Amino acid sequence: MGALRAGITAAFTLAAGLSCMAAYAQDVSLTSRDGSVSVSGDFLGFDGEFYRVDTEYGTLTIDGTGVRCDGPGCPDLNSFYPIVRFSGDRAVSVSLLPALTSAFAARYGYNTEITVSDDVYSVVLMDTVTGAPAALMEFSQTSSAEGFADLLTENTDIAVSLREVNTQERKMAKDAGMGDLSDPIRARVLGLDAIVPIVSPSNPLTTISITDLENILSGDVKNWKDIGGQDAPIVLFLDENTTSDSASLLKMLVNSNADALNSGLSILASVQTSVEAIENDPYGLTFARLSTVGKVKVLGLTGACGFRTNVVSSDVKTEDYPLTQPMFLYTPARRLPKIARDFLDYVLSPAAQIVIARSPFVDQGIEELGFRDHGRRFANAIQHAGDEIGLEDLQAIVNDLYGARRLSLGFRFEDGTARLDAQSLSNIQLLAQLIEAGVYDNKKLVFAGFSDGQGAASVNKRLSSKRATAVRNAVIAALGEAAQTDLLTTEIRGFGEAMPLACDDVAWGRGLNRRVEIWVRDDVYK
Repeated sequence: MGALRAGITAAFTLAAGLSCMAAYAQDVSLTSRDGSVSVSGDFLGFDGEFYRVDTEYGTLTIDGTGVRCDGPGCPDLNSFYPIVRFSGDRAVSVSLLPALTSAFAARYGYNTEITVSDDVYSVVLMDTVTGAPAALMEFSQTSSAEGFADLLTENTDIAVSLREVNTQERKMAKDAGMGDLSDPIRARVLGLDAIVPIVSPSNPLTTISITDLENILSGDVKNWKDIGGQDAPIVLFLDENTTSDSASLLKMLVNSNADALNSGLSILASVQTSVEAIENDPYGLTFARLSTVGKVKVLGLTGACGFRTNVVSSDVKTEDYPLTQPMFLYTPARRLPKIARDFLDYVLSPAAQIVIARSPFVDQGIEELGFRDHGRRFANAIQHAGDEIGLEDLQAIVNDLYGARRLSLGFRFEDGTARLDAQSLSNIQLLAQLIEAGVYDNKKLVFAGFSDGQGAASVNKRLSSKRATAVRNAVIAALGEAAQTDLLTTEIRGFGEAMPLACDDVAWGRGLNRRVEIWVRDDVYK
């Protein structure tokens, strides 16, 4: 748990960190070319275009083309190149981001020079003609918590996180003038991962129930035979990163808390050692990230009411898998160097999705899932139809969606609110970009709302329709002014509780069922 403790400690020492920064800052004076205006203060940074100076009027960002800089803190403009610093999740920082940087360099005509020292992976982007450095990209391999701490103390430009910013970090960022980190402008979803239960390939089990996982984590179940396996003790492993970055996901899934965890579990240093332990222990069990599982066996999840969920990339993209884990890039509300802004635009582009798809992570490239791909969902719906949901309701879904294709863009809501979750907010932007690009010109997008089974079926239909309308309106609002919406046809459908994905007797199951799906139809008149 050392990484988690270090991150918390760093966050609580924000005030001290800011004081140290001020103590070591160097004075500069920026004077307009005609000499009529001058400001002085502590030099905070220069990105090749703009100066940032802490003055008596507050922090100012000043266009470098209109001023002359004097003082010991002034950069040498002849040899200057920007340094873009990333800090956060180790796996993303050591593998995915450097790969994206290399692809970005190749696409935009830079040569690269890579160095690795301690926990920092550095990539120098160089001009292909002169060989002069154009930028230095530094990736510090820490943790999500430490990435936020570095962002709060201005020791990094971009925080890399496997979880959403928490309430305390969000408040501290606002107080430090970094804006609202929960805003989609500040929080970009780079790609996707998922937490999965894994066992040795020799373990005969292929699925495990949510109840069994809860009992194993709490120590109430200690032998595989108690859940249909061999007569052998369950050896539970967890790694530091899983117990910190993914704690909220595990708590949500098994309705457990850290104090109730099995006292006999082994805490290992990393995801890699945890997975290796499972490979070498036929009776081991752990939670790992999908991107790290290698040759071990991933168990499907089952619920008390008979639903089964297997982790596949399309279910991760739609959030139909309950332990989906978005990878975030968090940026402060200040101007970043142009090359950093270009890189952030690139990592969300279709070209970058190809790079991510070739990695162990899940990309955000849009898949189209045919109607026939949803046989398991219809089987579940038929099996769990009751007094309020009958054959007519299921026939209505078939009539409305047969021949259409579901997009791998899911929209879900924060528990107990009408606010879209972070991955869904990112999906709003992705869908808006596709519409702006004309991908769905002369086609119909059906915004299909679904609900959980709590309450009357008639009320749930209305609620699901309202949620679908809210998502449609958010997508339209995200379109640029030049978007040609006259070529796009949309339709709202509310199906209520007729197509459940999970059990309604647990909070995470109800959360999966409350969703909006996007279906595309070539025939706009259907």
